[in-house]
Amino acid sequence: METVTVTPGGFEVDASMLASAFGLDEASVRDKMRAGEITSLCETGIDSDAGRFRLTFRHGTRTFRLTVDDAGRVISRARFDGRSPARE
Repeated sequence: METVTVTPGGFEVDASMLASAFGLDEASVRDKMRAGEITSLCETGIDSDAGRFRLTFRHGTRTFRLTVDDAGRVISRARFDGRSPARE
């Protein structure tokens, strides 16, 4: 089972996991994250989702999303191509 490392500042996802999701090599993942070409968002679950976290990574029009528990265990993963329609 894959895990995400829990740190005092949040979560660390191994570059190899992101490389696989985006079809890149690990060095490119690191470079693109430093350049702001891969972005991330962490959302904390509430109510029935308490203790779960949604980690979303975006690169171009591709999105990779992990749902993890408070120990960093991956509960689910998803990949999407294309952007969501703008909300009004």
